[in-house]
Amino acid sequence: MPSSRRAFLGTAATLLLAGCSSDVLGLRRSVRVAVSWSGQELRAFHDVLAGLGTLSYPVEVVPLGDDISTAFGARSARRPDILMLPQPGLVPRHLQDLDPMPDDIAPLGRARLWKDLLVHDGTTYGVPFKTAHKSAVWYRPSVFRQVGVQPPTHWAEWLTLNRTLSQAGFTPLSLAAGDGWVLTDFLENVLLGIAPPVYTALAAATSPRPSQQPQFGAALRLLGQLWSAPGLLAGGVKTSLVQQFPDALVEVFGHRKAAMVLASDFAEPVVRSFAADPHDIGLFTFPRMSAGAAAPVVVGGDVMVLTRPTSDNARDLVRRLAAPNAADPWISAGGFLVDGRTSGYSPELTRLAEQLTEPGEQLQFDLSDRLGRLGDINGLWRVLADFLIAVGGRGADAVPDAVDAAMDDLRKLEEG
Repeated sequence: MPSSRRAFLGTAATLLLAGCSSDVLGLRRSVRVAVSWSGQELRAFHDVLAGLGTLSYPVEVVPLGDDISTAFGARSARRPDILMLPQPGLVPRHLQDLDPMPDDIAPLGRARLWKDLLVHDGTTYGVPFKTAHKSAVWYRPSVFRQVGVQPPTHWAEWLTLNRTLSQAGFTPLSLAAGDGWVLTDFLENVLLGIAPPVYTALAAATSPRPSQQPQFGAALRLLGQLWSAPGLLAGGVKTSLVQQFPDALVEVFGHRKAAMVLASDFAEPVVRSFAADPHDIGLFTFPRMSAGAAAPVVVGGDVMVLTRPTSDNARDLVRRLAAPNAADPWISAGGFLVDGRTSGYSPELTRLAEQLTEPGEQLQFDLSDRLGRLGDINGLWRVLADFLIAVGGRGADAVPDAVDAAMDDLRKLEEG
């Protein structure tokens, strides 16, 4: 089972800042690439590097987990040359630490969704390497067939589906609440589904104040409808709070203790590795919140940025990694989407890739990534974990007070 990104938190960062990495001992200055990946994702990235052919310089990969932003401003000889940022929203806040992308690949950072984050005053400071579809729900079709249900097409159907599964003796959902971004992904999909203008305004605000948006409270109430259902979660709230996304996937496909799990496209290798039945894998995308509304599609990804001052070798490596077929080894392993590309994937990921490119879809970039400190582990992540504790399995009556408490917590964070 792959470790979570946070498994490397602290350890690798300490190695980086102390200049103690053991990877490269040669005399040539290596190009250091800081990444958040671990486990299968990290191995897949090494395969991508190997597929680039012979390079005239060494490459050192530094896994920093979720703490990758600590690499900004590290000025020692051991600082990274390239950051693979899983939070592109950090780019606008660190322009002083970055060099522009080479002119020949800069247009890649000007694509829809990415432009607002990666282009400033006409200069492109990053290009996407990996795109994430954060509205994917993996499930076991055999359970749905046994109960006689179909994937939901709108929110009310999802609530009914969960009740039907519970009444038939199946636990509907495994929740990776130990990874706070899973909780924010849930909320972001609901908010985008009911109030796209509010979502957009919060994402663009210099000082976002979710607590002043009634639609934010409405999204929490809807989410409370889902999470408060008795018997919804495999292992209950207690287990969910310490469960990270690979463990939640194994609960569904390996141990068969739940029917569904919200997890991005990059979950695919874990699903296929641990599925007790390789033919019992299904995927649907987050349903529309009401009939006739557009289905929400929340997008994330990892972008390449060059730390200042950069080198010719670092520019060369970024160009190679940005080439159309550079990521083919990772695509073959599964769990990887390239911005704008719709071919070469499994059937499940092809559907996700096509949805990301279809005109008229309700696509927005990850909101928590754009809320600054409000969206991080001590902000919205913690608020939603407390909200889950307050409503999880307690029934609908627990929701109103929990929503009020969550909005109060957000208000205090905004004022702090």
